[in-house]
Amino acid sequence: MPRGRYSLHDPHDRTPLGDEHFHCAPGPSGWRYVAQRTAPSGDPLGSADLALDELGRPIRLELHAGGWQIRGAALEGVTWVRTGPTGTDAAEGNVRAHAFSGTSPAFLVAVTRLLRLTPDSPETRIRLVTFTDPVLAPLTVDQSWALRDSEAHPTDNGPLLVDTYQVSDLNTGERHTVHLAGDVVLAAPGIELEDLESPPSPKPAPRQEHPAE
Repeated sequence: MPRGRYSLHDPHDRTPLGDEHFHCAPGPSGWRYVAQRTAPSGDPLGSADLALDELGRPIRLELHAGGWQIRGAALEGVTWVRTGPTGTDAAEGNVRAHAFSGTSPAFLVAVTRLLRLTPDSPETRIRLVTFTDPVLAPLTVDQSWALRDSEAHPTDNGPLLVDTYQVSDLNTGERHTVHLAGDVVLAAPGIELEDLESPPSPKPAPRQEHPAE
């Protein structure tokens, strides 16, 4: 079970945004990620709890930030309920999208487990509902993902397979690179892995058809 800490920063000016202390693990029904977010001062900022089924679809999502809460799952696309600090202004949303996204590194792992790309896979389009800080406001985004390289790196625990993905925002044309090892993000815009107590879990086997196609 990988357990560790990510540091988060603004991808444009590198302003520190805090840390995400996480643990994640595959299970008989899929994969789960649980994390607590802290500010640079150490004060708590929120939490993330994401569970995927064996196909990589989100079967449960719970986010907390700034008194706001999101509960969601894959249902007729993706469906969620957003509740404000008072607890009385809940609003439901639904979009014909493939999965959720947000600032947590968990969502990058979740996309790769859904798409299961190989280096010879074509660029694959995916629609996501991302929840933006600090009030978890929903925003629909279209992206294109491609696995550009998979390279084994020697470690004390044996070879570590590192995947390099190119991610394109289809609305803005912006491109960036994401490096993953199994179910751990090594580096991505605004994200750096600082501590890891145990090796990543292997990524699931690829499949022939991608749900985003």
